[in-house]
Amino acid sequence: MKILVIQTAFIGDVILATSVLERLHAEQPDAQIDFLVRKGNEGLFAGHPFINKLVVWNKQEGKIRNLLKIAGEVRRSNYNMVINLHRFATSGFITFRSGAKQKIGFDKNPFSFCYTKKVKHIIGDGRHEVDRNNELLGTEKKPSPPRLYPQQSDVDFVKQYKNEPYICVAPSSVWFTKQYPAHKWVEFVKQVKQRVYLLGAPSDSALCEETIKSAGTGNITNLAGKLSLLQSAALMKDAIMNYTNDSSPMHLASAVNAPVTAIFCSTIPAFGFGPLSTKSFVVETNIKLECRPCGLHGLKACPLGHFKCAESISAEMLLNTMN
Repeated sequence: MKILVIQTAFIGDVILATSVLERLHAEQPDAQIDFLVRKGNEGLFAGHPFINKLVVWNKQEGKIRNLLKIAGEVRRSNYNMVINLHRFATSGFITFRSGAKQKIGFDKNPFSFCYTKKVKHIIGDGRHEVDRNNELLGTEKKPSPPRLYPQQSDVDFVKQYKNEPYICVAPSSVWFTKQYPAHKWVEFVKQVKQRVYLLGAPSDSALCEETIKSAGTGNITNLAGKLSLLQSAALMKDAIMNYTNDSSPMHLASAVNAPVTAIFCSTIPAFGFGPLSTKSFVVETNIKLECRPCGLHGLKACPLGHFKCAESISAEMLLNTMN
């Protein structure tokens, strides 16, 4: 059995998709499982123990040309089954052109007419995205948790940062209304007695440096852009607590079952993208706001200008989850 799983969205979505990989492998251990992801996310799967092949699509350069190239590659691979977790046309086209006997995906995809099985994708009823994805495989079994596999080299690299108790903070987000305000992060880290490691992409380094400067304490280290995704996961694994926004670092923690506190500002856990670690907390405003949530993915600015959904979350609320 040759199976292709497709998820060409962003990091968090791809991490949550690993739940499907886990279940497929458990149920069909002899199957060849390939995974199609967008360029930039392939680092998550270095040395993955049961992904046979990682198919990488460069969506940023020559998008249509590369789409046709990937669709041709998929068709030549003669998959028995294609499972498309992505809900947009490009991945639907790849599924349509695959030639697979079984094509499975969500009804929202414009190419769902070609699916041999399609499932309704409903956001807002409290179901987690992991549950929604696993409905594509049938609902009779409990979903496997998402999982990533940091390699021994990743574990060895971050040992240098584990000489004392520490917490990790990932302060940034692509969306303004998903990001706990910078001055609130400063207020929080100033009260933390343990070593603090700030995590993020290279583009987050300036925010982390400003946080350190504003906090004025000597127990904070900026690691933004200095660790790979799997190295970050390996560091988060042994933290006292990991603090994140509603963003990909939260899912990174879940995928290694690391303790995590997820801060939800404009978005809400009912959308189905909350933390899944055994030890996990959601921190959100305790003020009833008619404007919240103001969007599914976050916005570039608070539509009403007050950003109360974030400003009303105190540092003490975060500190309480560390005990």
